[in-house]
Amino acid sequence: MTEPRQPAPAGTPPQALIGGTTRLYAVLGDPVDQVQSPGLLNPLFARLGIDAVLVPAHVRPADLETAVRGLQRVGNLDGLFVTVPHKAAAALLADRRSPTVEITGSANALRREPDGSWLAENFDGSGFVSGLVRAGHRPNGARVTLVGAGGAGSAIAAALLDAGVHRLTLTDPDTPRLTALVDRLAVHWPGRVRAAGRPPLSDSDIAVNATPLGLRPDDPLPFAPDALPPGAVVADIIMKPRATRLLREAAAQGLHAHHGHHMLTGQLDSYRAFFGLRAP
Repeated sequence: MTEPRQPAPAGTPPQALIGGTTRLYAVLGDPVDQVQSPGLLNPLFARLGIDAVLVPAHVRPADLETAVRGLQRVGNLDGLFVTVPHKAAAALLADRRSPTVEITGSANALRREPDGSWLAENFDGSGFVSGLVRAGHRPNGARVTLVGAGGAGSAIAAALLDAGVHRLTLTDPDTPRLTALVDRLAVHWPGRVRAAGRPPLSDSDIAVNATPLGLRPDDPLPFAPDALPPGAVVADIIMKPRATRLLREAAAQGLHAHHGHHMLTGQLDSYRAFFGLRAP
Protein backbone atom coordinates (compact mmCIF):
# COMPACT_ATOMS: atom_id res chain seq x y z
CA MET A 1 0.00 0.00 0.00
CA THR A 2 1.35 3.39 -0.93
CA GLU A 3 1.65 6.09 1.71
CA PRO A 4 -0.67 9.11 1.59
CA ARG A 5 0.73 11.92 -0.52
CA GLN A 6 1.86 15.12 1.12
CA PRO A 7 -0.74 17.90 1.01
CA ALA A 8 -0.23 21.05 -1.00
CA PRO A 9 0.36 24.26 1.01
CA ALA A 10 -2.83 25.64 2.51
CA GLY A 11 -4.62 28.02 0.22
CA THR A 12 -2.84 26.83 -2.93
CA PRO A 13 -5.27 27.13 -5.85
CA PRO A 14 -5.85 23.94 -7.90
CA GLN A 15 -4.21 25.37 -11.03
CA ALA A 16 -0.92 25.91 -9.13
CA LEU A 17 -0.66 22.37 -7.73
CA ILE A 18 1.64 20.99 -10.45
CA GLY A 19 5.27 21.51 -9.53
CA GLY A 20 8.51 19.69 -8.79
CA THR A 21 6.95 17.68 -5.95
CA THR A 22 3.85 16.60 -7.87
CA ARG A 23 3.19 12.86 -8.07
CA LEU A 24 2.03 11.55 -11.44
CA TYR A 25 -0.65 9.15 -12.64
CA ALA A 26 -1.54 8.37 -16.26
CA VAL A 27 -4.51 6.71 -17.94
CA LEU A 28 -3.55 4.77 -21.06
CA GLY A 29 -5.91 4.04 -23.92
CA ASP A 30 -6.58 4.07 -27.65
CA PRO A 31 -8.55 6.29 -28.00
CA VAL A 32 -8.51 8.48 -24.87
CA ASP A 33 -11.01 11.15 -25.91
CA GLN A 34 -13.72 9.36 -23.95
CA VAL A 35 -11.89 8.89 -20.62
CA GLN A 36 -13.63 10.43 -17.63
CA SER A 37 -11.22 9.45 -14.83
CA PRO A 38 -9.16 12.71 -14.95
CA GLY A 39 -12.34 14.68 -14.36
CA LEU A 40 -13.08 12.50 -11.33
CA LEU A 41 -9.63 12.04 -9.80
CA ASN A 42 -8.07 15.49 -10.30
CA PRO A 43 -10.86 17.27 -8.38
CA LEU A 44 -10.44 14.59 -5.69
CA PHE A 45 -6.71 15.37 -5.44
CA ALA A 46 -7.51 19.08 -5.06
CA ARG A 47 -10.26 18.43 -2.52
CA LEU A 48 -8.01 16.25 -0.35
CA GLY A 49 -4.97 18.51 -0.74
CA ILE A 50 -2.94 15.80 -2.50
CA ASP A 51 -0.09 17.03 -4.69
CA ALA A 52 -0.80 14.78 -7.68
CA VAL A 53 -2.24 14.88 -11.19
CA LEU A 54 -3.79 12.29 -13.53
CA VAL A 55 -3.27 12.84 -17.26
CA PRO A 56 -4.54 10.88 -20.29
CA ALA A 57 -1.97 9.29 -22.58
CA HIS A 58 -2.91 8.10 -26.06
CA VAL A 59 -0.98 4.85 -26.58
CA ARG A 60 -1.55 2.54 -29.52
CA PRO A 61 -1.46 -1.25 -28.94
CA ALA A 62 1.86 -1.70 -30.74
CA ASP A 63 3.45 0.86 -28.40
CA LEU A 64 1.89 -0.25 -25.12
CA GLU A 65 4.78 -2.24 -23.68
CA THR A 66 7.32 0.44 -24.62
CA ALA A 67 5.13 3.14 -23.08
CA VAL A 68 4.43 1.21 -19.87
CA ARG A 69 8.05 0.20 -19.36
CA GLY A 70 9.13 3.80 -19.84
CA LEU A 71 6.52 5.17 -17.45
CA GLN A 72 7.39 2.55 -14.84
CA ARG A 73 10.87 4.09 -14.75
CA VAL A 74 9.59 7.59 -14.05
CA GLY A 75 10.47 8.05 -10.40
CA ASN A 76 7.53 10.24 -9.41
CA LEU A 77 4.89 8.19 -11.23
CA ASP A 78 2.87 6.18 -8.70
CA GLY A 79 0.19 4.53 -10.79
CA LEU A 80 -1.35 3.76 -14.15
CA PHE A 81 -4.98 3.49 -15.13
CA VAL A 82 -5.78 1.38 -18.18
CA THR A 83 -8.71 1.57 -20.57
CA VAL A 84 -9.73 0.04 -23.90
CA PRO A 85 -8.08 -1.85 -25.58
CA HIS A 86 -5.14 -2.43 -23.23
CA LYS A 87 -6.56 -4.16 -20.16
CA ALA A 88 -5.51 -7.71 -20.99
CA ALA A 89 -2.06 -6.69 -22.24
CA ALA A 90 -1.44 -4.42 -19.25
CA ALA A 91 -2.05 -7.28 -16.83
CA LEU A 92 1.04 -9.00 -18.22
CA LEU A 93 3.21 -5.92 -17.63
CA ALA A 94 2.95 -6.03 -13.83
CA ASP A 95 5.21 -7.98 -11.49
CA ARG A 96 2.28 -9.24 -9.44
CA ARG A 97 -1.43 -9.66 -10.13
CA SER A 98 -4.37 -9.68 -7.73
CA PRO A 99 -6.67 -12.73 -7.58
CA THR A 100 -9.23 -10.81 -9.66
CA VAL A 101 -6.65 -10.15 -12.36
CA GLU A 102 -5.51 -13.77 -12.33
CA ILE A 103 -9.10 -14.96 -12.83
CA THR A 104 -10.14 -12.42 -15.44
CA GLY A 105 -6.84 -11.92 -17.26
CA SER A 106 -7.28 -8.14 -17.33
CA ALA A 107 -6.25 -5.09 -15.29
CA ASN A 108 -7.40 -1.50 -15.16
CA ALA A 109 -4.97 -0.17 -12.55
CA LEU A 110 -1.27 -0.70 -11.84
CA ARG A 111 0.34 0.52 -8.61
CA ARG A 112 4.01 1.06 -7.78
CA GLU A 113 4.84 -0.83 -4.58
CA PRO A 114 7.31 0.42 -1.95
CA ASP A 115 9.98 -1.96 -3.30
CA GLY A 116 9.55 -0.55 -6.83
CA SER A 117 7.61 -3.52 -8.19
CA TRP A 118 4.20 -3.14 -9.85
CA LEU A 119 0.89 -4.68 -8.75
CA ALA A 120 -2.04 -5.07 -11.17
CA GLU A 121 -5.66 -4.85 -10.03
CA ASN A 122 -9.03 -4.56 -11.74
CA PHE A 123 -11.91 -2.52 -10.31
CA ASP A 124 -14.15 -2.52 -13.38
CA GLY A 125 -16.25 -5.37 -12.05
CA SER A 126 -16.61 -4.19 -8.47
CA GLY A 127 -17.29 -0.66 -9.70
CA PHE A 128 -19.94 -1.87 -12.12
CA VAL A 129 -21.74 -3.93 -9.47
CA SER A 130 -21.50 -1.10 -6.94
CA GLY A 131 -22.98 1.33 -9.46
CA LEU A 132 -25.73 -1.13 -10.36
CA VAL A 133 -26.74 -1.61 -6.73
CA ARG A 134 -26.61 2.12 -5.96
CA ALA A 135 -29.00 2.70 -8.86
CA GLY A 136 -31.45 0.20 -7.35
CA HIS A 137 -30.73 -2.78 -9.65
CA ARG A 138 -29.76 -5.78 -7.54
CA PRO A 139 -27.86 -8.52 -9.44
CA ASN A 140 -28.45 -11.22 -6.81
CA GLY A 141 -30.62 -13.92 -8.37
CA ALA A 142 -30.83 -12.17 -11.73
CA ARG A 143 -30.49 -13.68 -15.19
CA VAL A 144 -27.78 -11.64 -16.91
CA THR A 145 -26.55 -11.43 -20.49
CA LEU A 146 -23.14 -9.84 -20.95
CA VAL A 147 -21.88 -8.93 -24.41
CA GLY A 148 -18.10 -8.58 -24.58
CA ALA A 149 -15.43 -10.85 -23.09
CA GLY A 150 -12.58 -8.35 -23.22
CA GLY A 151 -10.82 -6.58 -20.37
CA ALA A 152 -13.81 -4.81 -18.83
CA GLY A 153 -16.27 -7.59 -19.68
CA SER A 154 -14.18 -10.26 -17.97
CA ALA A 155 -13.96 -8.24 -14.75
CA ILE A 156 -17.68 -7.44 -14.81
CA ALA A 157 -18.48 -11.12 -15.38
CA ALA A 158 -16.50 -12.20 -12.32
CA ALA A 159 -18.02 -9.47 -10.15
CA LEU A 160 -21.58 -10.33 -11.22
CA LEU A 161 -21.03 -13.99 -10.42
CA ASP A 162 -19.53 -13.03 -7.06
CA ALA A 163 -22.61 -10.85 -6.44
CA GLY A 164 -24.87 -13.88 -6.80
CA VAL A 165 -26.41 -13.72 -10.27
CA HIS A 166 -28.48 -16.83 -10.98
CA ARG A 167 -27.22 -17.23 -14.54
CA LEU A 168 -24.62 -15.36 -16.57
CA THR A 169 -24.50 -15.80 -20.34
CA LEU A 170 -21.49 -14.38 -22.20
CA THR A 171 -21.23 -13.63 -25.90
CA ASP A 172 -18.26 -12.38 -27.93
CA PRO A 173 -17.27 -12.76 -31.60
CA ASP A 174 -13.78 -13.85 -30.51
CA THR A 175 -14.64 -17.49 -29.78
CA PRO A 176 -11.26 -18.55 -28.30
CA ARG A 177 -11.27 -15.55 -25.94
CA LEU A 178 -14.87 -16.24 -24.94
CA THR A 179 -14.24 -19.93 -24.31
CA ALA A 180 -11.10 -19.26 -22.27
CA LEU A 181 -12.92 -16.74 -20.07
CA VAL A 182 -15.92 -19.00 -19.45
CA ASP A 183 -13.58 -21.87 -18.55
CA ARG A 184 -11.71 -19.69 -16.03
CA LEU A 185 -14.93 -18.40 -14.47
CA ALA A 186 -16.51 -21.87 -14.29
CA VAL A 187 -13.70 -23.05 -12.04
CA HIS A 188 -14.82 -20.57 -9.38
CA TRP A 189 -18.57 -20.42 -10.11
CA PRO A 190 -19.51 -23.83 -11.58
CA GLY A 191 -22.90 -24.23 -13.20
CA ARG A 192 -23.75 -20.53 -13.35
CA VAL A 193 -21.85 -19.26 -16.39
CA ARG A 194 -22.12 -20.24 -20.04
CA ALA A 195 -21.13 -19.06 -23.51
CA ALA A 196 -23.63 -18.44 -26.30
CA GLY A 197 -23.44 -17.51 -29.95
CA ARG A 198 -26.36 -15.10 -29.55
CA PRO A 199 -27.42 -13.26 -26.38
CA PRO A 200 -30.55 -14.85 -24.82
CA LEU A 201 -32.31 -11.52 -24.38
CA SER A 202 -35.90 -12.73 -24.13
CA ASP A 203 -35.32 -14.27 -20.69
CA SER A 204 -32.73 -11.84 -19.29
CA ASP A 205 -33.31 -9.45 -16.41
CA ILE A 206 -30.13 -7.45 -17.07
CA ALA A 207 -28.28 -7.02 -20.37
CA VAL A 208 -24.84 -5.43 -20.38
CA ASN A 209 -22.79 -3.97 -23.21
CA ALA A 210 -19.12 -4.38 -22.32
CA THR A 211 -17.85 -3.75 -25.86
CA PRO A 212 -16.60 -0.49 -27.43
CA LEU A 213 -19.69 -0.40 -29.68
CA GLY A 214 -21.29 2.97 -29.07
CA LEU A 215 -18.16 5.08 -28.83
CA ARG A 216 -18.82 6.30 -32.38
CA PRO A 217 -22.20 7.50 -33.62
CA ASP A 218 -22.17 5.10 -36.59
CA ASP A 219 -21.48 1.98 -34.50
CA PRO A 220 -24.04 -0.83 -34.77
CA LEU A 221 -25.98 -1.86 -31.68
CA PRO A 222 -24.27 -4.59 -29.59
CA PHE A 223 -27.73 -6.15 -29.14
CA ALA A 224 -31.36 -5.26 -29.82
CA PRO A 225 -33.02 -3.92 -26.65
CA ASP A 226 -36.51 -4.55 -28.04
CA ALA A 227 -35.90 -8.28 -27.56
CA LEU A 228 -35.73 -7.84 -23.76
CA PRO A 229 -38.75 -8.39 -21.50
CA PRO A 230 -40.53 -5.43 -19.86
CA GLY A 231 -38.74 -4.10 -16.78
CA ALA A 232 -35.30 -5.31 -17.88
CA VAL A 233 -32.18 -3.26 -17.22
CA VAL A 234 -29.92 -2.27 -20.12
CA ALA A 235 -26.44 -1.29 -18.91
CA ASP A 236 -23.68 0.25 -21.02
CA ILE A 237 -20.12 0.73 -19.77
CA ILE A 238 -19.36 3.47 -22.33
CA MET A 239 -19.02 6.82 -20.58
CA LYS A 240 -18.83 9.19 -23.53
CA PRO A 241 -21.33 9.73 -24.97
CA ARG A 242 -23.31 9.35 -21.76
CA ALA A 243 -26.48 8.34 -23.59
CA THR A 244 -25.36 5.87 -26.22
CA ARG A 245 -27.67 4.78 -29.01
CA LEU A 246 -28.23 1.52 -27.11
CA LEU A 247 -29.39 3.36 -23.99
CA ARG A 248 -31.55 5.79 -25.96
CA GLU A 249 -33.34 2.93 -27.69
CA ALA A 250 -33.69 1.04 -24.41
CA ALA A 251 -35.29 4.08 -22.76
CA ALA A 252 -37.62 4.48 -25.75
CA GLN A 253 -38.73 0.86 -25.17
CA GLY A 254 -39.55 1.69 -21.53
CA LEU A 255 -36.58 -0.29 -20.20
CA HIS A 256 -34.25 0.84 -17.41
CA ALA A 257 -31.20 2.56 -18.97
CA HIS A 258 -28.06 2.30 -16.80
CA HIS A 259 -25.29 4.71 -17.86
CA GLY A 260 -21.55 4.00 -17.91
CA HIS A 261 -20.65 6.75 -15.45
CA HIS A 262 -22.17 4.60 -12.67
CA MET A 263 -19.26 2.16 -13.09
CA LEU A 264 -16.65 4.92 -12.77
CA THR A 265 -18.17 6.49 -9.66
CA GLY A 266 -18.58 3.01 -8.21
CA GLN A 267 -14.81 2.53 -8.50
CA LEU A 268 -13.85 5.73 -6.71
CA ASP A 269 -13.64 4.30 -3.18
CA SER A 270 -11.62 1.35 -4.49
CA TYR A 271 -9.17 3.67 -6.25
CA ARG A 272 -8.78 5.75 -3.11
CA ALA A 273 -7.92 2.67 -1.03
CA PHE A 274 -5.68 1.06 -3.68
CA PHE A 275 -3.55 4.17 -4.25
CA GLY A 276 -3.65 5.45 -0.67
CA LEU A 277 -5.48 8.64 -1.63
CA ARG A 278 -6.51 10.17 1.65
CA ALA A 279 -6.09 13.47 3.40
CA PRO A 280 -3.67 13.60 6.33
